[in-house]
Amino acid sequence: MLPLLLRWLVLDATWHGTSADCQAHDGACWAFIAAKLRFILFAFYPVELQWRPSLVCLLLGGLLAVTAMPRVWRRELVISWPIVILLCWLLMAGLPGSARVSSNQWGGLPVTLLVWTICFALSIPLAVLLSLARRSKMRALRLLTIGYIEFMRAIPMVAILYFATLILPMALPAGLSLDKMPRAMIMISLFWTAYIAEVVRGGLQAVPLGQEEAASSLGLGYWRMMRLVILPQALRVVIPGFVNQAVGFLLATSLLAVIGVVDVLNAAKAAATDPNWLGFYKEAFLIVAVLYFAIGYGGSRYSHWLERRLAPPR
Repeated sequence: MLPLLLRWLVLDATWHGTSADCQAHDGACWAFIAAKLRFILFAFYPVELQWRPSLVCLLLGGLLAVTAMPRVWRRELVISWPIVILLCWLLMAGLPGSARVSSNQWGGLPVTLLVWTICFALSIPLAVLLSLARRSKMRALRLLTIGYIEFMRAIPMVAILYFATLILPMALPAGLSLDKMPRAMIMISLFWTAYIAEVVRGGLQAVPLGQEEAASSLGLGYWRMMRLVILPQALRVVIPGFVNQAVGFLLATSLLAVIGVVDVLNAAKAAATDPNWLGFYKEAFLIVAVLYFAIGYGGSRYSHWLERRLAPPR
C-alpha cells in the first residue's frame, strides 16, 4: 500500500492550478487545499475580520500550553482561565469594535477549540463535586448523584444537542433567550461531567483508606483533607483517563453539525461542495485527520510525561 499511497500523495499530486488541472491527474489535489484552507479553518467568518479567530486560536493554544506546565499551577492560572475565555468570546463576537459577528457565522477550528476548551474546563470541577457526592454518606444525595450520572451516560450526545436546540429554549423564562452556541455548550458540559465524574471516582477509590484516616487523625476537616491529601493523589492516578476523555470529547465536537454549528470537520466537508472544487473530500478529510491526530497524539505524549513528572518517589 505504501508505494501507491506515496504516488497518490506526492508523485501524481497537483500542487497548484484549478479543479480542471486536478481532474487531469490521478493524484491528490493539494491545489484545492491551498484555495480552501481559509474556509476550512474559519468557515463563514468574515474574511476581513479573520485575524480575530486566528488570535482566538493562538490565545487558546497558549492557555493550554501554559496550563500544561506544572510549575505554573498556581491561583493566578485559575484566575486567567475565565479572563482568556471571555476575551476569546468577545473577539469572536466582533468586540471591541463596530462590526458585530453573529454566532451563526462562527465556524471552523476556533469553534472546535472554543467549545472543547470551555466545556472540558467547566466539566472538571463539576465532575469532582459529583464524584465526591456519589461517595457521600448522605443517602439522598448519593442516590440523586447516581441517577444523574447513569441517566447522562445512557443517552447519546446527539440527543443532548437536540434537547439544547429544541427543548431548552422553551424552559427559559419569558423574555430570556440564548443563542444556540451557549445552549449547546451548557448541555455538553453537563453531559461530559457525568463521564469525567466516573473517572475521578476511580481515582478516589484507588487512594488507600489509610490516607483519609491519617488526615483525620491530624485534625483536618473534610474539605481540607480532600484538597490537600486525597484529591492530589486521586487526580494523579487518573491522568490517562483524563487524556482519553479529552481526546474523545475533541472528536465528539463534530456532532455539533446536527444543530447547524460548523466545526472544522464540517467546514472541510462544506468546502468540498463548492461548485468550483466539487468532490475533493479525500483531501479535505485528510487535512482534518492530520489536525486531529496532531492534537490527540500530542495530548497522549504529554500525559506520559506528566505521569512520570508527578510520580511519587519510590
